[in-house]
Amino acid sequence: MIYLGVVTYRSVTFSVTLCLAALSAFGQTSFEGQPAVTLSNDKLALTILKQGTGFAELLLKAEPGLPSPLWNPTRMNRELGRGPAAFNPGTGHFLCLDGFGPVSAEERAAGLPGHGEAHLQMFEAEAGRTGKTSQVVMRGRLPIVQEDVTRTVRMVDGENVVYVDTVLENLLGFDRPVIWAEHATVGSPFLESGATVFDVSGSRSQTRPYADSTNPNPQSQRRLPKGKDFTWPSAPALDGSVVNMRETPANPHFLDHTATLLDPARRIEWVTALNTKSHLAIGYVFRRDEFPWLQTWGNYPATGKFSRGMEFSTQPYDVPRREAISTGTMFGAPTYRWLGAKSRIEAHFLFFYAHVPESFVKIDDVRIENGQIVVESEGKRVKLEASLAERLR
Repeated sequence: MIYLGVVTYRSVTFSVTLCLAALSAFGQTSFEGQPAVTLSNDKLALTILKQGTGFAELLLKAEPGLPSPLWNPTRMNRELGRGPAAFNPGTGHFLCLDGFGPVSAEERAAGLPGHGEAHLQMFEAEAGRTGKTSQVVMRGRLPIVQEDVTRTVRMVDGENVVYVDTVLENLLGFDRPVIWAEHATVGSPFLESGATVFDVSGSRSQTRPYADSTNPNPQSQRRLPKGKDFTWPSAPALDGSVVNMRETPANPHFLDHTATLLDPARRIEWVTALNTKSHLAIGYVFRRDEFPWLQTWGNYPATGKFSRGMEFSTQPYDVPRREAISTGTMFGAPTYRWLGAKSRIEAHFLFFYAHVPESFVKIDDVRIENGQIVVESEGKRVKLEASLAERLR
């Protein structure tokens, strides 16, 4: 009887421990005054905005004073002494759905915003935990395009990895082309001249073919000609030189814009940003059939407050819907994705944030092997535990 009582007591204690673990992995919070939730494990803490499901801040739990690698334009403006400003919904990694880029006059009149409705909609958040896995499920409706979005974000104890699964449901009774981008953006101080480099699983590239010479950001000037094909990372410059697109420029006052076709020979693609001073890397891994393109948008003003997009998407550039669909293909790859009548499509990716060896000055490959993410640099490897990564394969 005493032994049975001990077992019963331990069972109750174990149940309470599970409940506390779930609570500690999820919390209501705010970010720059905006409602948000946190998802964490013993390695990482991720702040997710309720508006748009945007990933606003990513921190290493062991180094709480280390800044997030994700772009925070509100903080940057504050540091420049520009005073309080409206919150930028393009903070960090945000979801461009259903749309990526400007809208037509007719869409604007109907209330459709640039980059789609998703990043402006408020989502409901529900937390859960199974075993070592904590998750947040975000649900929202896009009322103008009549689509439902369900985004599930997971972390597993002991891993430097975040897993993201998104389901898009068509509420209408006809097939339609879909425009979808994951607008992942890193920023200063992680993004640093002479230190931060970028690598990607693709080589066939093009500078953006701007329709005119209008510069959208007067703080910076374009240094790349428009509409020129090149092989990553060596892009042609307006002055006749060659720009290494891997690098974060010195003497900055530049604005760059390119697209890269991800490797057609691969099923799983990747893009990374590596700070060679802090020896920290953030990287994304995703399916090529869902996102065949990477748009690189680099804004390097003289203020030193940099931002660079690593935007994996269904199309090469952030352009109006009509242009993306009329283009049809580029370099033989599609520039949009189909969503069937009353049907669903899915997209899956993961991202990691971790220290790498001091010898890493570039990343040559990222792949999934036996429940691990293998990050390779000049023959040397780092292996990150990633127990749910095989689902991408």
